[in-house]
Amino acid sequence: MKLKRTLVLGAALFAATMMNAQAADKVTVEYWSNSLSPKFDAVMKDLTAKFNASQTQVEAKWVDVGWDAFQARVVTAVASGNVPGLVNLPKPWMDEFAQKELILPITKQAASFKNVYTKGALADVTAKGQVYGLPWYQVTGVMFYNKDLLAKAGVKEAPKSFDELLAVAKQVKEKTGVTGFAPKLNDGFSGWFLYDGLPVIKDGKAVFNSPEHVKLVEKFAAAYKSGAIPKDAYKMDFESQVNGFGAGKIAIFAEGAHALKRTQTDAPKTYAVTGVAPFPEARGKTPFGGFLFLWSVPKGAKNVDAAVQLGKFLTNDESQLAFAKASATFPSTNKALDDAYFQEGAKSTDPVKKALAVAAVSIKNTRTLTVSGLPDEAAMNKKMDEEVEAAITGRKSAKEALDAAVAMWNQKLAK
Repeated sequence: MKLKRTLVLGAALFAATMMNAQAADKVTVEYWSNSLSPKFDAVMKDLTAKFNASQTQVEAKWVDVGWDAFQARVVTAVASGNVPGLVNLPKPWMDEFAQKELILPITKQAASFKNVYTKGALADVTAKGQVYGLPWYQVTGVMFYNKDLLAKAGVKEAPKSFDELLAVAKQVKEKTGVTGFAPKLNDGFSGWFLYDGLPVIKDGKAVFNSPEHVKLVEKFAAAYKSGAIPKDAYKMDFESQVNGFGAGKIAIFAEGAHALKRTQTDAPKTYAVTGVAPFPEARGKTPFGGFLFLWSVPKGAKNVDAAVQLGKFLTNDESQLAFAKASATFPSTNKALDDAYFQEGAKSTDPVKKALAVAAVSIKNTRTLTVSGLPDEAAMNKKMDEEVEAAITGRKSAKEALDAAVAMWNQKLAK
């Protein structure tokens, strides 16, 4: 009897010892999200718990860091050598951090599964031929239009190219007196160059004063002069665009699918005649209005393979779909975007449901259209935008304005 009790006790002690040893051998991967708490605590805690339950060698620890403190905290962590395994970055920060070698390339670690991500997202996380992040959640622009206003202008279907969009906007203005299209102009013009497939910097020099760049600015200037785009375009924010569309003062605008929920609530008559279409791609082969968040491994990470293992889990189809549903964003994996949650509205007459399906298709090609890592980013972008605004509003020629901006940029780039 004593022998039996001794054997049972010994087995229990052995099991406890083994469990403690396994726990001690686990690699802890701390990962920093960017401004997700407290709104998304539930989904993040659930994802963390699911990952930990699926692992015997790796344990994840979630930490949320506020937007304003995030960059400085990552820089400080890298400098001290005490870094987390993963950091949650928007695409422009990834570019800057990659340039400054604050994050590590993970091309080899991601090679076996990178093709689960969309073409656009994978291109976004690639810099200098290396993969610097695992794509996570994203948004894209969808085109909303007032079907009644387009019909009154003699337009039978949504425009399918950017030139056609500007032509339709002009036609709507001429036939109905209503502004045709409200473009995003106060977020910076460099994105419009990239949207049209035009480089902003090439071989270390600013090149956005070429004849093609001038031509694009002249198109906007002509639309502004004709009233096809609003005279207060540079003052328009999200609220004024949505309100203007709801009030029937704007025929076409582009935003995320969430924008229509405001129209549905505040302007039901306009909502009833709202059409939805993909924002037309130009020579950049991407819709306008995309933005991607991703997971990167900071320099000095103690176990890169374990960090990528966690990143792979956070960005797999199931995890991305769960976060997208909780956050009203879109996944960056092809399979998750094909889920019925997004695609069931493809044939719907309800604009919000259809917008989800349209965006889920468009977003597969969507790129984040920003120029990052400039030596004096705020001042350089301000100069470009001021000069382009002067050209669009008719105070300067497009060539004169772009020459002035390029000269300033090249002075900064040469230092």
